[in-house]
Amino acid sequence: MYLGLDFGTSGVRACVMAPGGQIEEMDRIDFGALPEEEAAATWLEALLTLIARLPAGLRKRLAALAVDGTSATVLACDEALTPAHPPLMYHDARAVGEAEAIRRAAGPAHPAGSASSGLAKVLWLKQRLGLSRARLYLNQADWLSAQLSDRPVSDYHNALKMGLDLENGRWPAWVEYLADVDYLPQPVPPGAALGLVARPRARALGLNPDCLVRAGTTDSIAAFLAAGASRPGEAVTSLGSTLVLKLLSETRVDDGRYGVYSHWYGKLWLAGGASNAGGAVLRQHFADAELPGLSSQIDPSRSSGLDYYPLPRPGERFPHNDPAMGPRLEPRPENRAQHLHGILEGLARIEALGYRRLAELGATPLARVESCGGGAANPVFQAIRARHLGVPVNQAAHQEACYGVARLACHGTSLFPGERDD
Repeated sequence: MYLGLDFGTSGVRACVMAPGGQIEEMDRIDFGALPEEEAAATWLEALLTLIARLPAGLRKRLAALAVDGTSATVLACDEALTPAHPPLMYHDARAVGEAEAIRRAAGPAHPAGSASSGLAKVLWLKQRLGLSRARLYLNQADWLSAQLSDRPVSDYHNALKMGLDLENGRWPAWVEYLADVDYLPQPVPPGAALGLVARPRARALGLNPDCLVRAGTTDSIAAFLAAGASRPGEAVTSLGSTLVLKLLSETRVDDGRYGVYSHWYGKLWLAGGASNAGGAVLRQHFADAELPGLSSQIDPSRSSGLDYYPLPRPGERFPHNDPAMGPRLEPRPENRAQHLHGILEGLARIEALGYRRLAELGATPLARVESCGGGAANPVFQAIRARHLGVPVNQAAHQEACYGVARLACHGTSLFPGERDD
């Protein structure tokens, strides 16, 4: 059996998967409002609790496990992995000056050049903690995996926003200059074998003593792995509060002008971007309970006649990158079904423009889309999106990130084309 643990923004989910892909067990712990100073201890307690709550028979049959976490959530630790400062969360953007230094060293379009990047947080923490209080800087998934394996490393996906050179899997010279790589974890491919669960942990948790810990990934890429896209041109659209696009491409594309960057995916690349448009706009205008009834009144084969760009507030990241861009939601018809039709069409146009933008930048053209998130369950929305995208659109059979990271635990690096499992 294979265990995946998904640490998201609001809680942690666990999935035990059989070798054939069947789900054997699911569990979750919600964090609620979590003060920063309690975050690390809460994460570790939740990790150990979820493992301990698995049926004893499953724990004894676990062959491997893996953990995903939120991208660019960073902890400063001593050599015993004890945090020296509350974690800086994924959306923390206090490291403005540090981000400017990164952009001067790496160029304005580098994914590590934002104030919320992992490397910007590392530089901010190093300046304030000094050399004596922190000896290692880890992403959330890195730290949690190390609690089980005693081996602090970082997978290529989490390490991207710490400045990793994806072409050779190493920290580049400019990162050495800014941060000193002795304080950064060794980069390894996602799914790489880190070693067995440390014996004291395995005994305390009642685990199979031969249970392997594999390097993890980010929560959004774990959701991509869950959906099962595997060929160039296949993509996954996440229809949650925001609209997130990820496309498997034979070509790497990165362009800070449009908020586009690519993750390592074996011999392929996982290109993508995230719009601020999405389900958050729908909730500003409709109750969830209204949507099925109103959607049933929409003919998805016809245009609404409305030209909306449905942002929840000013500011867009992708496919336009314009912090001053405002929502376009006028005129507003009296008929609520027509109003919903216009918003759904607006979201579909943004999705289609996003995939066209990736192709214009050199990515493999779109061939098929798997959908996940709350919006994926709406068949009318799916039909509208298929009309605008011009390719088959399906609802992914598996959408939970914990299932995707369980697949990573099972298959290791062989999930990624051109890679050999260890």
